[in-house]
Amino acid sequence: MKHYTPEEKDFIQQHLRRSPAELMLQASRYPHLPVPELVKQIQARQKAADKLPTWATHPDVVFPTAVSVEQTSSEGTAAFKASLVKGKLLVDLTGGFGVDSFFFAKQFEQVVHVEQNRELSEIAAYNFKLLGAANIKALNSTAEDFLQNFTGHADVLYLDPARRGDRQEKVHLLQDCEPDVLQLLPLLFQKADAVLLKTSPMLDIELALEQLRFATQVWVIALHNECKEVLYLLQPQPATNLERHAVNLLPDGSLQALTFTKEQEEQTAVRFADPKAYLYEPNSAILKSGAYRSVAIQYSLDKLHPNSHLYTSDRLTPDFPGRTFACQGVGRYHKKEMLARLPQRKANMTVRNFPESVADIRKKTGIKEGGEDYLFFTTDRRQKPIVIYCRKVTLPSK
Repeated sequence: MKHYTPEEKDFIQQHLRRSPAELMLQASRYPHLPVPELVKQIQARQKAADKLPTWATHPDVVFPTAVSVEQTSSEGTAAFKASLVKGKLLVDLTGGFGVDSFFFAKQFEQVVHVEQNRELSEIAAYNFKLLGAANIKALNSTAEDFLQNFTGHADVLYLDPARRGDRQEKVHLLQDCEPDVLQLLPLLFQKADAVLLKTSPMLDIELALEQLRFATQVWVIALHNECKEVLYLLQPQPATNLERHAVNLLPDGSLQALTFTKEQEEQTAVRFADPKAYLYEPNSAILKSGAYRSVAIQYSLDKLHPNSHLYTSDRLTPDFPGRTFACQGVGRYHKKEMLARLPQRKANMTVRNFPESVADIRKKTGIKEGGEDYLFFTTDRRQKPIVIYCRKVTLPSK
């Protein structure tokens, strides 16, 4: 692992806000410094500034390649994951840059960070010491080799399998990830009381549950309304009524959470209605988890259409887990009518269960993006395409 001199560290800190491309062009000004290597560190810190502030703000932290930083968990999702489990020993079998291990170490007496890439393992170990995580042991090994040689017993084994194939293409099936969790499951249960598995949000949840069989809880996690990951808690005795949690982590540090079961979702009967005084759009975690009926029942809302996943009410529901809008009116999908309602020719658009895309609608109508008006293009309960004119409701912070 590369160790940087005080002068090299100063160069990094002094140029954190500079364009990496510009710095490379000016490399000849610093003939005594390894500018290409230092620029990679600057670029990694720039990418990590919002995602990993604990690492990005420490002057002595060393970063791996930018790709590794992009693939790692954010601090927000890592902290939430760590809140779900606790105990004496957790083994992170796919340790990577070590963000998840760092936060798990706050909940466990000891964490073992297993990483097959030697340089990345050394970087993680170095950074753990810098950041005061003394209860993390870093090992350079594959997950499979570690499990074969591990004679102890962990409370939890954590895996975030690599979601890239041999040609670096993205893959979304469990059997196409490395390590192959499906093959390892019997061995995993021999070595731990529970397994916490992270998968891509692109992976089909129902297919994963069918393949895994031993899931007892599932969390769909969104960060600032962008779905980031799905977590499966696996235990030797599968749950008879598996709980699903849709969690959206908000910028202010709070979260929106909704819990339901598949049986509740399938057996729930919802009401359908035309748009009322308020319109609600669920956050991405609820949409990914499939809580389409459950969210209507838990928040006493009517649905516009079985496939639209938009909700409405006469009275404001202030704690709804998603975006809330005040309805200004409902109209036809008709260019002249739409332009008459939008003198500024600007609006924010969303399509839900509608035959055309936002790009198509903008091309046909000439309506630009922006402004205070929000248009929802959807289908009503009578199968007719409609346009709902809204203004966003800004709720007071708690």
